[in-house]
Amino acid sequence: MKTFDYTIKDEVGIHARPAGLLAKTAQKYESQITITKGENTVSCTRLLALMGLGVKCGDTVTVTVNGNDEDAAAAAVKTFLESNL
Repeated sequence: MKTFDYTIKDEVGIHARPAGLLAKTAQKYESQITITKGENTVSCTRLLALMGLGVKCGDTVTVTVNGNDEDAAAAAVKTFLESNL
């Protein structure tokens, strides 16, 4: 299992466009990828659940990746977050 924290830098937070792109990125991998804010954890493949977290600029989220391709999946999600959020 791979876990890392990321602080959102996008001034709007996780909104429709990046949430959709993050879901598409997560769907490419066999591993289960989740994102946690506070007490709430959702699958990164679920667009509406990602938006429902209400992640704003400055919020820190925890990403957890578990599965056969977790190294590649974690690297891809981390790169996505750094490039888009």
